[in-house]
Amino acid sequence: MKAKYILVASAFLLSLASCNKFLDTMPDNRAEVDSAEKVKAILVSAYATRLQLVFAEYYSDNADDNAKVVSNATPGRYYEQIWSWTDITETANDSPDNVWSSNWGAIAAANQALEAIEELGGKDDPALSESYGEALICRAYAHFVLVNLFCLNYNPATSATDQGIPYMEHPEQGLNPQYERGNVAEVYEKIERDLEEGLKYVGDSYTAPKYHFTRQAAYAFATRFYLFYEKWDKAVEAANMCLGNAPATLMRDNAYLQTLPDLSTAAEHYIASDQKCNLLLQTNMSSLARYAFANYGGSYKRFGFTRSIADTEVMYAKQAWTPSGCNNSAYIFRPRNYDSSNLHYTLFWKVPRLFEYTDPVAGTGYGQTIVPTFTIEGTLLERAEANIMLGNYQLACDDLNLWIGNTYDSAATTVDFEVTPDEIQAHYSGMAYYTWEEPTPKKHLNPAFHIDAEGSMQESMLQAVLNAKRIELLASGYRWLDIKRYGIEIVRRHVDDNAYYDHISDTMTKDDPRRALQVPQRARDAGFEPTKRK
Repeated sequence: MKAKYILVASAFLLSLASCNKFLDTMPDNRAEVDSAEKVKAILVSAYATRLQLVFAEYYSDNADDNAKVVSNATPGRYYEQIWSWTDITETANDSPDNVWSSNWGAIAAANQALEAIEELGGKDDPALSESYGEALICRAYAHFVLVNLFCLNYNPATSATDQGIPYMEHPEQGLNPQYERGNVAEVYEKIERDLEEGLKYVGDSYTAPKYHFTRQAAYAFATRFYLFYEKWDKAVEAANMCLGNAPATLMRDNAYLQTLPDLSTAAEHYIASDQKCNLLLQTNMSSLARYAFANYGGSYKRFGFTRSIADTEVMYAKQAWTPSGCNNSAYIFRPRNYDSSNLHYTLFWKVPRLFEYTDPVAGTGYGQTIVPTFTIEGTLLERAEANIMLGNYQLACDDLNLWIGNTYDSAATTVDFEVTPDEIQAHYSGMAYYTWEEPTPKKHLNPAFHIDAEGSMQESMLQAVLNAKRIELLASGYRWLDIKRYGIEIVRRHVDDNAYYDHISDTMTKDDPRRALQVPQRARDAGFEPTKRK
């Protein structure tokens, strides 16, 4: 048997721009992969540890500029570049260059595991089959993340010519290899191939299952992938496999979260591995909790989720399920609102501040957090969206009502939150479309795929589910992906002294090339083709 090697401790360095570091590594930093247990150990590195939450959230319409009301508005050039949609040259733990490298490192680990599995006996060996499925799912997911961040959105009319990313199917070989970007359509085809093969083998026998692609988590990923791939029936099928017959029994206990004494305690409970609703947890080397979504210094609140957004567009805005007589307290999972003479912002329960000490005596180390990448609630709303695209409006409404019942407290008001498709259509048809001066939750939808006319049942229900997803998935970066998929036009707004809007400084149209992130400079320096800007 031919021995296989991998950089276990430094897998994230195996990116397209850093192959020389791998080739220069001394053998004493390598691990020989000669058993099923060592293959499993490799797959721990097949999950990225630098995630896109910060920059994807700030890229979306979930952030305004508070410069006029924040007394110490100096968050740094990195945050300024994100919020202004400028090609990002600054680095941080979870900046695009590190997200890029971390996902390529995850792909490299998956490929090393797949090669070792082949040498050790192949996928039909019972000791290896589950790892084979996990490796394929991990490889597919990391490519899915990269193609949706650094490329334009999937579009069957243009994806055969839109810039893609290389689909890495083997361990990197040679010195400074050069790769073609290919196209988005090819990437999606290969993700689907890996996903369908991986689903045949992926299992549940993990020591820490919530940190691996179990069957349930893999089907949650499949739901999202097929939704983005516009294969609505397959998205519903995958969601059915994930959610089972009683999804209500798996959902998060938002009422209990509300009883916890502070944001920190609630956030730790939110990401707990014993919660049935959390399907896949990922560690994120990040200061996200400290700077973006926790109650720390005002300088890091210059860009963020303002009370204005919360009040006019998201959880406190008038939705189809919040009829007359409902007040803000009816939102069970309500965040903490901070209002002062110089700062107005809203914080969430979702992002715990964790810290890994490298030197406990000196008190130094790395800021971390843990995030639920896939949840029951997210998959439920994605199934609703797919059913809307299939014209199954009542089925979609059933799922939406499950979410509403778990998210809004009927005891807080005398009205009934449950809605029908007709009520949803009546509500959104009677609502004005968003303008930056007069914001509402309803924005023009311009997807590449066909939807019915504005004011139709289908368009109105899509408005409802997109707003529900925006509420449920706040602080996850997911909203940016929906903005891309639906061609939603967004603006850069500046908040005035009264916590409302002063002016806008930029607009991202539905065809703006900045919707595809520029690939990192070090990858371009190594010969990787830049993302087109015209």
